[in-house]
Amino acid sequence: MKRQMVAILGGLALGGCVSVDVERGEARGPAGCAAGLSPTPVAHLYFGRFIGASLGVSDADWQDFVDREITPRFPNGLSVTDVSGQWRGPDGVIVREPSKAVMIILTEAETEQASLDAIRAAYVERFDQDAVMLIQQTACVGF
Repeated sequence: MKRQMVAILGGLALGGCVSVDVERGEARGPAGCAAGLSPTPVAHLYFGRFIGASLGVSDADWQDFVDREITPRFPNGLSVTDVSGQWRGPDGVIVREPSKAVMIILTEAETEQASLDAIRAAYVERFDQDAVMLIQQTACVGF
């Protein structure tokens, strides 16, 4: 009975390390990541470009912001994408504006959260914004 219990507990413990996607027959590693990928923290920041009702953050302004505020805090790299943002204003009116999305692969360094907060605060102040949206999640990442 003791051996059966050890075998069962051992099987349960290993079950958390590797799983199989039954539909695809693929082995999965920790946190369900495919082979060669690791669970990694990722930050997504979204920056609206309107100031008031018109485009106020030019391409040159944006690049200067990236160069001064984002790159020094995350010099290992990041991705920037043009996106179309939409949100409901306090008056209930839907606002649509061109925006920038920035994705940063995090390293779990203690200073990263403060760096993300500083970037958001700098953009809000410099471009008179209400907010910069931040989404943090864990993704399966490989290089």
